[in-house]
Amino acid sequence: MGPMERTPPAVGQVVTVFRNRLRDDGAARAAYGDELAVVAALARTMPGFVETKTFTADDGERATVVTFADEDSHRAWRDHPRHREAQRHGVADYYETYSIAVGTTSYASDLTRPAGRAGA
Repeated sequence: MGPMERTPPAVGQVVTVFRNRLRDDGAARAAYGDELAVVAALARTMPGFVETKTFTADDGERATVVTFADEDSHRAWRDHPRHREAQRHGVADYYETYSIAVGTTSYASDLTRPAGRAGA
């Protein structure tokens, strides 16, 4: 998928919102970046993976939105040994704060305006 392409939401998808602030430690931030690259690549190989995006607020808080096709694929990712290891590292070494909210999509809507069309 290219940078402007996206997957429309669908009823039944499981969406995780992971909010965090990294510790103010250069070595920990570097290690986090390395581990994130490995774990994000692994997530993309999991059956049922839909997409992930990370946003950073002006105050430094990060929010990652991860979507899986259904509860079974989400559970497989949640319980994957390498993902669990990364979670332990996050608590011990990377995060100043974090929170996780997980929900199953009960309603979904999507709009993609055709290229070249202006107005409503």
